[in-house]
Amino acid sequence: MLSGALCQQIPSLLRKALGAHWEFSIDGDALEIQHPHRGSPYRPPRRTPSWADLLGALEQGFAAQGVARDSCLPLRWGRETELTISAVQALDPLLKEGRSETYRRGFIPQPVVRFTGQRTESGELRDGFLTSFVNVSCVQPIDDIAEYGAIVDSWLSILSQLGFHARHISIYGRVAVWQRRQVKGITLRFRHVGLTLGDVVLLWHTDHPQRMAVDLGTSLERLAWARTLGSWNELVFGPLAGAAPPPALDAIRTATLLLGNGITPAARGAGGITRRVIGTLPPELVRLGVSAAVRSSHQYWTTVAALPAPWPAVASSIEHECSRHRPHSVI
Repeated sequence: MLSGALCQQIPSLLRKALGAHWEFSIDGDALEIQHPHRGSPYRPPRRTPSWADLLGALEQGFAAQGVARDSCLPLRWGRETELTISAVQALDPLLKEGRSETYRRGFIPQPVVRFTGQRTESGELRDGFLTSFVNVSCVQPIDDIAEYGAIVDSWLSILSQLGFHARHISIYGRVAVWQRRQVKGITLRFRHVGLTLGDVVLLWHTDHPQRMAVDLGTSLERLAWARTLGSWNELVFGPLAGAAPPPALDAIRTATLLLGNGITPAARGAGGITRRVIGTLPPELVRLGVSAAVRSSHQYWTTVAALPAPWPAVASSIEHECSRHRPHSVI
């Protein structure tokens, strides 16, 4: 049975998995793992891959580690959350119900919508955060906690294939058990040259601790940003960066994902989220249409998974919803 004492074995498991060339610092339950040559400068690769190429490289990297790609979860979730907010929700039957099955498993590039991104004092999202993004995840049931270390080691190999060198990667966190209702876990995070990319989480069902899994997660956008170290807005919004305020571009990007998945504006539920997102768009910004921004966002999302609604229908829906709040002139 998993317990706090047993989970203190994680540092030794990681030492065994990663090898002797990593330096471990342990202070109580705080753990940090660094490469001995971590002080060397990082030089971004000369070639910046397309989103499709980056996604393909991730898929190939996981496949080389024996992890196949699985299909995305539906964006409309409707269980504990209206929308899918993380690929780890694929493990709900295992972790929350103690059953042996899962909805999905393996490598999942999952489009998600969250409103929890860090913001500036003025309320704008900080660089590195978006309302909608691709949650790059590896969600896998495991039979033994030793597999946790093997997955961490595999992830370092995949990062290396993407152009990240181990000397610029560090792993840190607390080897302490947290609990959220029927799920317990331990979370370690990984960063690249000071930028936190994501985490690797050991999870198990409180009453059925043999039901264990690992959730390794980052975002496609943040991964690309760490690789290039360029402008965040230019990376995410491309040629449209600067054509409109970033909050408006973020809202159109998110509305495109929602509407593209058939989640139309409504008074409540998932449709209420769509209405909320579109409601942040300044009406004057929409007067000349949103086709260019929607077309760009639609192309991005379809790189990951097909959207049932075509981009012209999405643009029309955004413009129609915005017109509901536009004051009408009396001539």
